[in-house]
Amino acid sequence: MSAGGGTRRKKVRHEEHEEHVNHERWLVSYADMLTLLFVLFVVLYSMSSVDQKKFSELATSLSQGFGSQNVAITGNVSNLDGASQTTDIVPIDPGSTNPGNGESGTAGMTKEQRSAVDRALRAVDRKKASEQAKAATKEAEDMKAIEHKIADALDRAKLLNQVKFTIDRRGLVVTVVTNEVVFAGNRADLQPGGEKILDAIAPTLAKLPNNIEVDGHTNQLKAPTTFYPSGWELSAARASTTVRYLIGHGLAKSRMSAAAFSDTMPLIDPKDPRAVTMNRRVDVVVLTMLNPEQAALLPAAAGPDAKLHTGVTSAQAAAAKAAAAKAAAAATDSTGKPGTTHN
Repeated sequence: MSAGGGTRRKKVRHEEHEEHVNHERWLVSYADMLTLLFVLFVVLYSMSSVDQKKFSELATSLSQGFGSQNVAITGNVSNLDGASQTTDIVPIDPGSTNPGNGESGTAGMTKEQRSAVDRALRAVDRKKASEQAKAATKEAEDMKAIEHKIADALDRAKLLNQVKFTIDRRGLVVTVVTNEVVFAGNRADLQPGGEKILDAIAPTLAKLPNNIEVDGHTNQLKAPTTFYPSGWELSAARASTTVRYLIGHGLAKSRMSAAAFSDTMPLIDPKDPRAVTMNRRVDVVVLTMLNPEQAALLPAAAGPDAKLHTGVTSAQAAAAKAAAAKAAAAATDSTGKPGTTHN
């Protein structure tokens, strides 16, 4: 009987277990999924929101760095009468655009605010352009000073007429016309005349901090190169020979480079009768240390020296400067106003 009673108790316990089966457990997983989605969207929203205080501090520091304030960021604008006012402006994403007028970075701004932004940006651009122009002008003056020193040495050696000068975006170009003086025809061996020219310019080049590039060129004659496969190898050999000679006379190897251009960069029009000798040359380039944007302004800053010309010695430069000063003084009247003349 006790065994039977035990059996009944087990049966009752089993029946009670079946009566309490939870058929809504899926709600727990569903709630967990909703919670995770909520957290995900909260994180995404927090990443997209902007801390106005930190954004304003960053904008102020950037504006001070550029010497102006961007009203699109700070919210400060000026009235027409010059009074300052503060407006509540939502920070603008510089990459946003206004579909209505197609203006970048000015969506949601008034006409006056956009005008103030444009003025600030133009001021920054003018300041940058002015700084670049000053750097180019200073570099042009330095290149001219180098030209004067090289011209002095060539003048003492009676070789000034063997070399031409120009200033381009690369720097100061010292053009040595070969014409059987530097290299014999179809040859890359320096002639005694070429050695004298390099001997004259090497001391000045050795004292400079600039890197030096030597460019080899050939003329446009269709005659075959006897000792080289083409004009490329001949121009490369002449440039390399010049580089090795300059290294042997005081220039650091790390500052030197050689380039070959064959007949692809004529100095003068190939139809000109002088092209046969003028285009067969070696260019010794004193490379500028300006950045590319500043270097692009170098020819304009050099003025007449951006064109091919005979070297100007220090004495000639001083005489020209004195003459210019005298002419300026003659154009000044007794009141100190320049450019005034009297009957």
